[in-house]
Amino acid sequence: MRKNIVIIGFMGTGKTTVGRRLARRLKRKFIDTDLEIEKITGKSITQIFARDGATRFRSEEALLVKKLALREGLVISTGGGLVLNPENIRLLQENGIIVALTASPEVIYDRVRRNKNRPLLFNIDNTDLKEKIRELLVERKGAYDVAELSVDTGACSIDGTVAQIIHYLLERNQI
Repeated sequence: MRKNIVIIGFMGTGKTTVGRRLARRLKRKFIDTDLEIEKITGKSITQIFARDGATRFRSEEALLVKKLALREGLVISTGGGLVLNPENIRLLQENGIIVALTASPEVIYDRVRRNKNRPLLFNIDNTDLKEKIRELLVERKGAYDVAELSVDTGACSIDGTVAQIIHYLLERNQI
């Protein structure tokens, strides 16, 4: 059995970018949970949050996790808040290696400040954006600690991050 590699972390830490590159290097199928939810619902994440609310989005996320947990050999990039539901983590850990990507609030700010497709940061000007990022990081403190491996993407290039993950997987005979 080939375990899934599940990438978790706060928004702007590089989960999708790193996940895609890692999947390409390992010749595995890549799934981004946010993009998958958009495909399933026919709505953007921003539309789901605005029209249906966070509860609806989180329930779509939980349904998707149940399906993905049954598959193997995937590289899965998760939405930043997916870890807030302990059942999501329990399911993904059954057949997955959890890797957390981290970055400082300043690095996250630089990466997300021009992106208006972040529902949790919607309608916030750049002055308040830094504070909102800090608030969310405090709210989620410890949530990403479920990972077996944590990589600071603010201190490492995309290729360097991918190399660290591959090295970790090789050491544990997971690839």
